[in-house]
Amino acid sequence: MQMSRLAPLFLATALLAAAGCATYKFGSAVPEELRTIAVPVFENASGYPEIDAVVTQYVLREFQREGTFKIRSLDNASLKLLGKLVKTETQSLNYDRNYGSRTSEYRYTLVAEITLVERGTGKLLIDAMPVKANTTFLTHGDMLTGMQDAYPRIAKELARAITDAVLAQW
Repeated sequence: MQMSRLAPLFLATALLAAAGCATYKFGSAVPEELRTIAVPVFENASGYPEIDAVVTQYVLREFQREGTFKIRSLDNASLKLLGKLVKTETQSLNYDRNYGSRTSEYRYTLVAEITLVERGTGKLLIDAMPVKANTTFLTHGDMLTGMQDAYPRIAKELARAITDAVLAQW
């Protein structure tokens, strides 16, 4: 008996919820004509070799994973993403007291500047926007090897931040 009194209330609530979702649209806000992108190899002003190629590779992977943009050559893309790795920092986090307080763990920060250009018009959609990523690495006595082992992790984080920054333009 009690359920029959509540049935109209439940039905009205369900109809209102369905009506609210009726205007929801799945998909991207990026205009269809701007959904192709070219990503040339990032310029490397960081002072560390090979990180430019690793970051570029991860940016391409992240755009493919996210799915809004199709990767195209520079001649066939509607957008061009230019990247420059501008700054690398390391900060000591942990010390090994058994070895004269030598640093055993570092925080690694990589900063890139990205520029997004609409190829057809030359319009700058993003102009030298800084994007930053962080990770940590252990040295085990060899800082350079520890840092190189961290390249994929920091490149993946930076790629996610770059993809988010590009998508945020729409």
